[in-house]
Amino acid sequence: MIEKQHLIDRFVRYVTVDTESDPESDTTPSSAKQWDLANALVEELKQIGMQEVTIDENAYIMATLPSNIADEVPVIGFISHFDTTPDFTGANVKPQIIENYDGKDIVLNEAEDIVLSPDLFEDLLLYKGKTLITTDGTTLLGADDKAGIAEIISAMEYLINHPEIKHGKIRVGFTPDEEIGRGAHKFDVKKFGADWAYTMDGSQIGELEYENFNAAGAVVTIKGKIVHPGYAKGKMINSMYIATEFINSLPRLETPEHTEGRQGFFHLYSLNGGVDNTKLQYIIRDHDKGHFEARKKMILQLAEELNEQYEKEIITVEIKDQYYNMREKIEPVMHIVDIAEKAMKMAGIEPIIKPIRGGTDGSQLSFMGLPCPNIFAGGHNFHGRYEYVPVESMQKAIEVIVNIAQLVALKK
Repeated sequence: MIEKQHLIDRFVRYVTVDTESDPESDTTPSSAKQWDLANALVEELKQIGMQEVTIDENAYIMATLPSNIADEVPVIGFISHFDTTPDFTGANVKPQIIENYDGKDIVLNEAEDIVLSPDLFEDLLLYKGKTLITTDGTTLLGADDKAGIAEIISAMEYLINHPEIKHGKIRVGFTPDEEIGRGAHKFDVKKFGADWAYTMDGSQIGELEYENFNAAGAVVTIKGKIVHPGYAKGKMINSMYIATEFINSLPRLETPEHTEGRQGFFHLYSLNGGVDNTKLQYIIRDHDKGHFEARKKMILQLAEELNEQYEKEIITVEIKDQYYNMREKIEPVMHIVDIAEKAMKMAGIEPIIKPIRGGTDGSQLSFMGLPCPNIFAGGHNFHGRYEYVPVESMQKAIEVIVNIAQLVALKK
């Protein structure tokens, strides 16, 4: 398989390019800096020998590995995104390589006393003796999803360099803006031309997912009235107090920090306000479609009740659906999950089949006609300073991609 240092060098090259997406932007990609990595990936795909390498006006990248067999078999795809989340900075990433991890605390940043500890992150103990790539504690790492990109390109490079491995036509795709829910919005499924695909965007080694949240975003705007506080009686309306009422009226235990498995939640991720105006930004998540619709209705009803209470239209709500649970689109073609499961077992990996507490490009693509389960990329603790990825997990992901290609080549 791909030589270890070669993989590390490739991955480090990707994560040191800042590709943070911007939810406030209306452009695609949402941040101009995403072009920096996108253009570099196009050149790299050409250099390793991929064919039909394209990048469109929105930075969507596609490329082909032609079939090397005479039989007609399904065309498959592998997809990852190159943006990183705006939840935490991705600028000036300084990866640290931890060889032969000893199972103890890892000091990410001595000056700021930032420590990655198995006392808090027990999964670290799964990787004793492995090579870990971490942050320096001041940024995220970007393994979500630059690990997936490194794995896909490395697998294609391996197949090109080993023509004795038989495979059908393979398409690869890299997208912008997945982290702000837009990764598949302008993806040309017809142009991609695959019968099905896999996103390499999961976490722990072995993860295989074909269920995800139904997702929506809600913007709640509260209008107040500001006057001089010395003369405010009966006149001032403090939007921040009303915002507090709104926040406290939603179920307190139905938040990310109190839920797991298939349990849904309301997540207040941004609050910006003053007396005159306050804006709350929520994400709404639930695996069950009925519960998902009920959550959206609850937010609208709460706004209506507060408007009635204050006898003014002081609260407005805008809700936009982002993506849906891909399970209903995958279950009719479960053989594509079975192939991925078999490919993992061939690599000596025990599959962990579970619902995603999040979403991937694949959830939207599945509803656009491209069934797209999700496979592990190997990273942990995404979206923050404690993110890390074991290199050996990335190597196994590459092996799984190669195994899938071989298994599909057997399907007449």
